Amino acid sequence: MDRSEITRLAELARIEITDATIDEAASSITDVLKLVDQLQAADTEGVPPMAHPLDATQKLRADQVSEDNRREAFQAIAPATEDGLYLVPKVID
Repeated sequence: MDRSEITRLAELARIEITDATIDEAASSITDVLKLVDQLQAADTEGVPPMAHPLDATQKLRADQVSEDNRREAFQAIAPATEDGLYLVPKVID
């Protein structure tokens, strides 16, 4: 990756990058891309996909209610509620 690509990526990501760190960032990203290329070159033919490298299973608990419904108490101290819902300021136009 060259300086112009790093500058463009920083602009797209909305991050500030100084001239002093552009070369370091380019080197780091190039190293990561080399690792990705190395992983893509590995032969995975016949290897089944897995969710966990140790083939572990998750211990699940019984789906039981463990607390009393305290919605009324919580909504009593909320700034604004309506029909059992919390009202919040609009953040997206």
